[in-house]
Amino acid sequence: MTDSRPALAIHRRALPTLLLLLTVFGPISMDLYLPALPALTRELGAATSVAQLTVTACLFGLAAGQLIAGPLSDRYGRRGILVVGIIAYIATSALCAVSPSIELLIVARVVQGLAGGVGIVIANAAGRDVYSGGELIRFYGRLTVVGGFAAIVGPLLGGLLNTTVDWRGLFVFLAAAGAGILIATLLLFTETLPASRRTIGGFAHTLRDFRTLLADRVFLGAVLNQGFLYAALFAYLAGATFVLQDIYGLTPQWYAAAFGLNSAGFMVFGYLAGRTAESWSIAGTLTTGLVVAGLGAVGLLLSGITPMPLWVIFLSLFALASGVAITSPPATTLALSEYPDIAGTASSLLGMFRFGFGGIAAPLVGIAGALSILPLGIVTTGAVALGALSFTRARTPGRGAAAPTAATIGHGVRI
Repeated sequence: MTDSRPALAIHRRALPTLLLLLTVFGPISMDLYLPALPALTRELGAATSVAQLTVTACLFGLAAGQLIAGPLSDRYGRRGILVVGIIAYIATSALCAVSPSIELLIVARVVQGLAGGVGIVIANAAGRDVYSGGELIRFYGRLTVVGGFAAIVGPLLGGLLNTTVDWRGLFVFLAAAGAGILIATLLLFTETLPASRRTIGGFAHTLRDFRTLLADRVFLGAVLNQGFLYAALFAYLAGATFVLQDIYGLTPQWYAAAFGLNSAGFMVFGYLAGRTAESWSIAGTLTTGLVVAGLGAVGLLLSGITPMPLWVIFLSLFALASGVAITSPPATTLALSEYPDIAGTASSLLGMFRFGFGGIAAPLVGIAGALSILPLGIVTTGAVALGALSFTRARTPGRGAAAPTAATIGHGVRI
């Protein structure tokens, strides 16, 4: 009989890398074509606010896809649901590439988001399947880093590819990237949720799980915090391309470089936040992120009220993105650490709040057209303020009064 232990060892070593790779679904779907968004707007004869609905559509799809895939993966396992999602992502990315109208593109982006949300929710849930304590915090820190890295690669690569292909070619690239992830998943992803730990029951059972989670003050406070902060982040993603290119005259390549710098901040500060949340304080790290994001949002608001030099815009966008990254590892840990048996369902709600709130906020930045920064400043400042208010719920004692530490996270202690 052939000994399968070496193969299993290889799969286990490769699993963390693959889980991190799955997190690129959201950022790369959002970011790759952003440098070409103004050109897409002109080619399809769409208004700025309508073209931005292609961003919103993807965000709503990502939110709904996670809400569906999370509970399904708790019941049927992670691997099969993931493979179906990746195949659907490849097909819908190809459909985006051949869309003849803005209306069809918006519909295709919804479905692309639905499929892409599967990878995000499985990465979070499978991480909770295999990690706890300090390892769990570090893992969510690495998820934030990889999300930032994808955000760097996306616009930079999009700007580079945009010199030789149009926006349709960028969606072809997304389909090809999905094919690569599918191959890696088929070869390396082993099931992380054994049958003995899966949930049973149908839709009614899922609804009970949702009620359990939403009745938890800590969980609700953490996911609301992330929902509002990601609303600010996605408002920035939707609005920055018009602010930097149409108002300040940057080329798509320079916009991609500026965006890459901000994404580097997201990546670096996300990594540091995972470390400080583990060694210092989960609540303190989250508070620090709120302050940094708030400074960036206020900078954008002031820039909308009175004209500011380009460096102020750069600094404000950098602070906003970095602040959101700082909050992500501690808030994700608070939301998911105490629910190992329904990690997929908990992760789906977290993703739904993040991308759903982002989908609502993104089109608001285009209300005044492509030549005004004020809506971006108002939306981001309001969202960060609401995120800070939500955090007060996560700091309110829930099932227990003990503050969480790296040693107790994932082992039954609540704040």
